[in-house]
Amino acid sequence: MANAGESAVLIAGPTASGKSALALRLARERDGIIVNTDALQVYDVLRQITARPPDADLAEAPHLLYGTVPPSVRFSTGDWSRAAQAIIRANPDRVLIFVGGTGLYFESLVSGFVEIPHVPPEAVAAAEAEIAGLDREGRARLIAARDPLVAARLSAPDPQRVTRALAVLNATGRSLASFQDEAQVGLLEGYALEKVVLNPDRDVLRQRIARRFAAMFAEGAVEEGRALLALDLDPSLPAMKAIGVPEIAAMLRGDLTEAEAIERAVIATRQYAKRQRTWFRGRMADWEWVTV
Repeated sequence: MANAGESAVLIAGPTASGKSALALRLARERDGIIVNTDALQVYDVLRQITARPPDADLAEAPHLLYGTVPPSVRFSTGDWSRAAQAIIRANPDRVLIFVGGTGLYFESLVSGFVEIPHVPPEAVAAAEAEIAGLDREGRARLIAARDPLVAARLSAPDPQRVTRALAVLNATGRSLASFQDEAQVGLLEGYALEKVVLNPDRDVLRQRIARRFAAMFAEGAVEEGRALLALDLDPSLPAMKAIGVPEIAAMLRGDLTEAEAIERAVIATRQYAKRQRTWFRGRMADWEWVTV
């Protein structure tokens, strides 16, 4: 292992794969600092819903970028990269342990991130209107017609990625892929990197996801959802789309029972974990894959 000031550990994996527990163990062993590398755990209202580390874990090791952003903010990959860069510069003599499930954040650490010009809300709204009512096949056809460069790179034409690509195209007249192809240098350039993807058995992961959501609802997720909804925020904000929030909103309206809300959230989380695995296999094949 390299000297502390020259080393970092990157722990990726699908949701509920045990990433946080591994990060905490390594932080204890190496006097490390844990840095959140998940796009939703940055938001301050959604502790239970996004499975942020509990207080006991926070007391054992420094945890940064957890719950620091209001849900009213669109915290972009560029925002995260700037915050991560500040942490890297401020801690030259500590082992940094980046842990989470957001692949683009890891890419900014390893291979760099190109800053994309600001995308105004009206461009996002126009993109959302374009995909409204479209199923997976419809989104695939749309993005292939509008931006074939991005379409060729999408492992799955999910609404968030298609909306992002269309919004960038609407705002700049350029493909998101063209920005991504510009020369880049990773934030951890020069560091000795340990890069790990946790890869649990599919059935084990399905069980963990089910247990996690049952526990979340028992430990305050509904109250978090109610508090978030009371802010009357733009429904297109990332925090409003966090898995669990739409299901809790439907339950509070009386459209779903608690059991139905949990079931739908579990299904959505399993689908998300599948997309994460696909992304990791395509972009992190050279990392160390660990079955847990």
